[in-house]
Order: sequence, then C-alpha cells, then structure tokens
Amino acid sequence: MGSMIAYPSNGTETPGYLALPARTPAPGVVVIQEWWGLEPHIKDVTDRFAAEGFVALAPDLYHGKIATEPDEARKLAMELEYPRAIAEIVAAARFLLARDDVRGPKVGVVGFCMGGALSLLSACESDLFGAAVVFYGRNPDPIERVRSLHCPLLGLYGELDQAIPPSEVERLRAALTAAGKEFELHIYPGAPHAFFNDTRASYRPEAAIDAWRRTLAFLRRHLAG
Repeated sequence: MGSMIAYPSNGTETPGYLALPARTPAPGVVVIQEWWGLEPHIKDVTDRFAAEGFVALAPDLYHGKIATEPDEARKLAMELEYPRAIAEIVAAARFLLARDDVRGPKVGVVGFCMGGALSLLSACESDLFGAAVVFYGRNPDPIERVRSLHCPLLGLYGELDQAIPPSEVERLRAALTAAGKEFELHIYPGAPHAFFNDTRASYRPEAAIDAWRRTLAFLRRHLAG
C-alpha cells in the first residue's frame, strides 16, 4: 500500500500518491488520473505498479478534489490548466529520478482517459520520460505536436469508444508514422471507453488483462537501463 506525499513543483508543492516495490532500486513510473481525480481506482493501479516492481507516483492534479458524477468530472477536467498539469507531471518525474530508490536515467508515464492525453503531452514536453503509455487518451491538438515526442509510445484504445473513435487512433498512427516515432497502437474489439477501470460498468476483463500485460512489458523493455 502506498501513501500520500507532497513533492516540489512550480515553486510550491503538489500532492501525490507514492507506492514502493519490495525491492529497490527500481524503475519509476508516473501514473496519471482519469477525469474523476486521484480516486481509489487510480491509487489501486499505482499500488499494482509497485507490486510489479516499479516506484510509482500518481500526482493529484486536482489538489484534493474528487468527482463522483460525470458532470462534476467534466467541470473539473475543463477547469484544469493543462500547462500547469504537465509541469506537475514533469516535476513528478524529476522527483522520482532524484530518489535513491529509483533507477534511471528516465521514468515511464502512464495515463488513463484525460490522463492518457496528458501522458502523451508530457512525453512531448520533456525528455525525462523513457516510455509513455496512453489508455484511451484524446489526441493532442494540433496533432503535429507528436513530432516532439521524446520516447516510444504505447496506445491502448477501445473499438466502441465514442470519445476517441478508431478514426482518431488512425489519425494518431498516421502522425506518428510521418514523424518517424517508435510506437505501438492497439484497438480492442468490442471495448468501450474506460475498459480498464474495474470499478465501472465499462470494464472489459479480457481487454484490461491484455492491456496490463502489454503495459508492463513495454515499460520493462524501455526502462531496463
């Protein structure tokens, strides 16, 4: 089980949930919340990463606020200042790399829903990331921002996702290919948005299990150094 901490960011402090593996030093990973906030599911996912041998930190981008209804979550997501959020994510990576129990030289970043988009944008912003994983995150606008992607990308999407349909995934594939980036994109047949979240009706076990397997293998491969 992890615990709440605070780490330096933007001249102040950002709260976050930190989970440690049984053995260190270990690779680090930043885990980015859905639009609901840093709620129990994201803490559980962070604990899962620690159980798999990662030092995992989930920044609280809403600074204590958690939504329970979609309208509330949408409001919080719309109010989130992306430049500040990305700065806090990059600061989380810097905080991990400064720790004696984290093995660098880079860390991974994994995001879900809103956090998926922020994962990709953060990996375009900073070279502190050695691997980025996007769970059904919206494409950046403009899409050409992927030209500045600093690391390999794994994207995991649902065929029936109405927010990020397969056409958007293919748009991302084309942009990454044109930019000469290293990436893997997977679309799960019959899976909706948020298929990984086992606390909601959208959960699809088969897709979630495969996506988790791919995520761990991807992070281990690219953070092995």
